[in-house]
Amino acid sequence: MAGKVSNTKAPEQTFEEVKYLRHLIEERIPVRVRLSDNQEVEGVVEFYDTNFIRITRQDAPNLFLFKHDIKYLYEI
Repeated sequence: MAGKVSNTKAPEQTFEEVKYLRHLIEERIPVRVRLSDNQEVEGVVEFYDTNFIRITRQDAPNLFLFKHDIKYLYEI
């Protein structure tokens, strides 16, 4: 039947974020992170939890970034 609306809700947690962050850590993939104030930082994700990620950088201090301050990140 076309147009029928499903009552199935999308899951609140897919765990894809966890899988992706683990992949970045295990493979030591460099990333660029764009923050909500449009600053950008580059480094390697070393650790994460539910609230923040830790970025290790060369020639600069390591950073703990709160996830709510991150617009997006991408591999470089």
